[in-house]
Amino acid sequence: MAKRAFDFVVSLVGLIILTPLFLFLAILIKLDSRGPVFYKASRVGQGGRTFGMYKFRTMRDDADQMGGGPSCADNDCRITRMGTFLRRFKLNELPQLINVLKGDMSFVGPRPEVQLYVDMFTEEEKSILSVRPGITDWACIWNSDEGKVLAEASRNGQDPEQYYMENLRPKKIALQLDYVRNHSFWVDLKILLKTAVVFFK
Repeated sequence: MAKRAFDFVVSLVGLIILTPLFLFLAILIKLDSRGPVFYKASRVGQGGRTFGMYKFRTMRDDADQMGGGPSCADNDCRITRMGTFLRRFKLNELPQLINVLKGDMSFVGPRPEVQLYVDMFTEEEKSILSVRPGITDWACIWNSDEGKVLAEASRNGQDPEQYYMENLRPKKIALQLDYVRNHSFWVDLKILLKTAVVFFK
């Protein structure tokens, strides 16, 4: 209950403070390309429940018809000019404060996955769904710029989706399982502080 209260209060205050920035970014997104300001990504949350995770749109409006897997490199041709800027500074993730306010997500918890990846979970890995997904976790700190890593793989002639499955996903799941087994208020606080350090670097 204490964690939920913290999430609710901090996300509400955050949304109020960031409203001018949200409006400014919304104008820039609309001026840059056709399509909605927000992108509602289908993700699997606590208990296997599907929800819509909010992000500022960073891709072309017809990106879903252009193909490509769930894992996206920074050099993906579907990303707009404004989308490149938003992704560079993680500003596209800010609308997830709405999900935290609603209770779909927490500030700290395993990053929510698409159904495709959840369907690959082993029985042990399904325990990841026992906690509320979050904006940040150990895996986000370990691999703070996944798009950049996948872009580098693409430049080296590797398929980004295959690289993700073989090199990033196993470690990511291991870190998420570690969080599920050992999470606490102090662990959450440590993750938030480390995330802040990584972001400002």
